[in-house]
Amino acid sequence: MFTRVTSRSSRTPQLRTRAAVLAAGLGASVVLGAGVAAAANTVAATTTATAATSGVASAVEAQAAAQAKAAAKVAAANAKAKAAKAAAVKAKAAKAAAANTQKTAPQAAAKKAASWTSPVKRYQLSASYAQAGGMWQSTHSGQDFAVPTGTRVVAAHGGTVVKAGGNGAGDGPAYGNAVVIKHGNGTFSQYAHLSRVDVRVGQVVATGQRIALSGNTGNSSGPHLHFEIRTTPNYGTAINPVAFLRTKGVTL
Repeated sequence: MFTRVTSRSSRTPQLRTRAAVLAAGLGASVVLGAGVAAAANTVAATTTATAATSGVASAVEAQAAAQAKAAAKVAAANAKAKAAKAAAVKAKAAKAAAANTQKTAPQAAAKKAASWTSPVKRYQLSASYAQAGGMWQSTHSGQDFAVPTGTRVVAAHGGTVVKAGGNGAGDGPAYGNAVVIKHGNGTFSQYAHLSRVDVRVGQVVATGQRIALSGNTGNSSGPHLHFEIRTTPNYGTAINPVAFLRTKGVTL
């Protein structure tokens, strides 16, 4: 009887041990299964988040590209409009300048025709009007401009040539080669001691037009231009040419 009791007692702990091992194994399996499931859920969540992030990034990039393209299109349109506006302004300015030139050219020509000018450029004033001396019968009848022979002589004012040629153009050999021009205001200008005469009687000349070349002909002490302002075309009616030109805005 004692022996049997002992045999059952010894098997009971073994059964309990096996049960505990099985339970522990089962628990471990449950725990392991839960861990694997949790890990799987974490991987799935991470993958989903990554996919979502990638999708957002792609969307942002696409939007940025679209915005850049739109901005470039707007900039190109603005540049084109600006260039067209600049071209229009330039064309308008050119048209206005052309119109202004057409408008002012006749005015400039009319002003030039109405103006007076010095008969030569780059000169040295020498013998003056009314100066006394042995070179003249009484006093000097004009203003002398000391210039080299061949200097360009121009009409002091527009008018009609009434005298031209040698022998003072009819005023005597003392003047050498000479020209006399009649002006619209009732005055006459005379140019003497010329080396060459480039106009003829009856010819209409403009202010500043070349009429001759200076020289040393006639009663002359050296190369120069003798210039007179007269009230008639003939000798003996001269007035002070310097004072007269000053009233016309020409200072010698």
